[in-house]
Amino acid sequence: MRVFIAIEIPNEVREEIVNFQKELEKKKLFFGKFTEKENLHLTLKFLGEVDETGVEEIKKKLKEIQFPRFKVCLGNGGVFSEDFVRIIWVQILGNGIFELQKEIDESLRDLFEREKRFMSHLTIARVKSIKDKKLLLDELGKIKFDFEFGVKKFFLKKSTLTEKGPTYENLAEIDLD
Repeated sequence: MRVFIAIEIPNEVREEIVNFQKELEKKKLFFGKFTEKENLHLTLKFLGEVDETGVEEIKKKLKEIQFPRFKVCLGNGGVFSEDFVRIIWVQILGNGIFELQKEIDESLRDLFEREKRFMSHLTIARVKSIKDKKLLLDELGKIKFDFEFGVKKFFLKKSTLTEKGPTYENLAEIDLD
């Protein structure tokens, strides 16, 4: 099964993101697919295909993590590569997120490679083609969310790819201290 580790986003933050998606959609600057409200999350580590035994081992290691609760806030919008735009995201800011990701990497070091360069973000859209790249980048640069939220837990999730898009299922919930 395809698995990853993520933080779920509170509903009030999801609503703000959906409102921004609607505004962006009205401007028709690109063709693509917006991330569904229920699928908005912050991936801490993508693990890929893992069998049942591997999932149980991952759960065990993740439950051993001792990490304090922390706060994060939404940052600017952006893309991974201005030359070849495929993903539109909103940045997540806060030291806790980077420290937790390092802790997860360390916990799973015997099973998976470490992340080379972690970039905390929420994927809000996947782009197929762009109508006006400069205008799109300008719009993303204007994003100013004023949201802070507490992170009290993280999840091991299963991703199932369907014709309508991915569906996610929680395999484990790990509480922070």
